[in-house]
Amino acid sequence: MKSKESVETIIALLKEQYPDAVCSLEYEKDYELMFSVRLSAQCTDARVNLVTPALFARYPTLEDFAAADVDEVGQYVHSCGFWRAKANDIVASARALLERFGGKVPDNMDDLLTLPGVGRKTANLLLGDLYGREGYVCDTHCIRITGRLGLTDGSRDPVKVEQQLRTCIPPEESSHFCHRIVLFGREICTARSPRCDACPLRAQCDYAATL
Repeated sequence: MKSKESVETIIALLKEQYPDAVCSLEYEKDYELMFSVRLSAQCTDARVNLVTPALFARYPTLEDFAAADVDEVGQYVHSCGFWRAKANDIVASARALLERFGGKVPDNMDDLLTLPGVGRKTANLLLGDLYGREGYVCDTHCIRITGRLGLTDGSRDPVKVEQQLRTCIPPEESSHFCHRIVLFGREICTARSPRCDACPLRAQCDYAATL
């Protein structure tokens, strides 16, 4: 595992490379972010951002989503893949928010995990982006890159990766760190052909040291 100094260097370099690290999903209301994250499973954020304007225009309130026909919602989100499961979760979670949480997305992990379609990755993102709390979002980019860097032991298990990141990435840095890792993974540390020659983190990277 990395020393505290190496971790601080990695965080600082990512900040320099990506000073404005924000979620790439577009939303205005708290539940819209939750629905967008659900749609992004095995789908690109860019595709989700193409789909959600019409979806949110058709169902402008949480009450509209709760009363929606699942198949009709599915028509709007069909191009995101796995549309039936995603539409079911969106309608069911809208009803749960109204029935159990006063129409607000919960601000704690335990309650978030009771909502249909919300796992730890989604819950961490919501906590970080909506409430400014610690959020260790362990998506495929995060799992791959933190393993390459040596911040984690190379595990592909999101829960284990999250646990390991909690021991080295300060809570106040966690949400922005994970957003920066996504940008870094798209631009430089790609899955198949990482651009190690152009990488600002090369001197800190365990994977690059083996090349």
